[in-house]
Amino acid sequence: MNILLTGGCGFIGSVLSQRLLSEGHNLVVVDCMWFGNFLQPHKNLKIVQEDVRNIENIPMDGIDIVLHLANVANDPCSDLNPKLSWEVNALATMQLVEKAIASKVKQFIYASSGSVYGVKEEPRVTEELSLVPISDYNKTKMISERILLSYKDYITIQCVRPATVCGYSPRMRLDLSVNMLTMQALTRKKITVFGGNQVRPNIHIKDMVEVYLHFIKMGNKAPGIFNAGFENLAIMEIAQKVVSYVPAEIVVSPSNDPRSYRLCSDKILATGFKQKHGVDDGIKEVIEAYKSGVLIDDENCYNIKAMKKITNFNEAVSYN
Repeated sequence: MNILLTGGCGFIGSVLSQRLLSEGHNLVVVDCMWFGNFLQPHKNLKIVQEDVRNIENIPMDGIDIVLHLANVANDPCSDLNPKLSWEVNALATMQLVEKAIASKVKQFIYASSGSVYGVKEEPRVTEELSLVPISDYNKTKMISERILLSYKDYITIQCVRPATVCGYSPRMRLDLSVNMLTMQALTRKKITVFGGNQVRPNIHIKDMVEVYLHFIKMGNKAPGIFNAGFENLAIMEIAQKVVSYVPAEIVVSPSNDPRSYRLCSDKILATGFKQKHGVDDGIKEVIEAYKSGVLIDDENCYNIKAMKKITNFNEAVSYN
């Protein structure tokens, strides 16, 4: 397949890119490269450094599938510049799908977010429940889904709502709960837990990558919206898992983040997908990468810290 991957140099994209190439696909990666480019050269890889808002510069000729991961990622980053977030996360998504349809692309796979549900008390948060987004980031994801589904008669649309991702990537993120708490234990011997009772769904980065490959293989047989998260854990439970591998003190502080929800992923499991990795694997990967010297606690691993240092933020685009 000829695949266009936006955000292919990001946290998930870096791992996904290599996996797609190993499967024999021809890959075009479009990324603004705020956090650099960690992809290795490959004969079937073309990298385009470009802002996804510049739709005229996005190569679409001959593409079979679009995997759209590029976005201004997470709540704090979106809050830095809400206008940019709406332009990148929603407007650019609409322009991409319209260009894909005009270019006879068969399939459009979109990285949404499990956070679109907001605060949910239900023990099983399925795709049928109402969406109550509470931040600009959540809202841009919800609107993008609705934009894409309005084109479902013209192209196969699959919207994936991922849980919080954990594990190691060459373009590492340490602002995600499992990775962050593990790094705190390694470097400070102390973990700060805000609240602790909030429940978050989790997914290992390798399983996240396999979700996208699963939909590529499914083609037009599984259109629609799918949750992707397999371990619903309270933040305190994650911290306790971490200290079972790295001895550290757990300090609890008040939290002003009310989000608490549990993803039910029965729908994607019913299509034949199988989870193979978990939170414990993610913790062990971060520990191994740190102890081997591959991973350091660098500001570039924290999206909000890196973005605040970018002088031309108003004109730039961040990718997940």
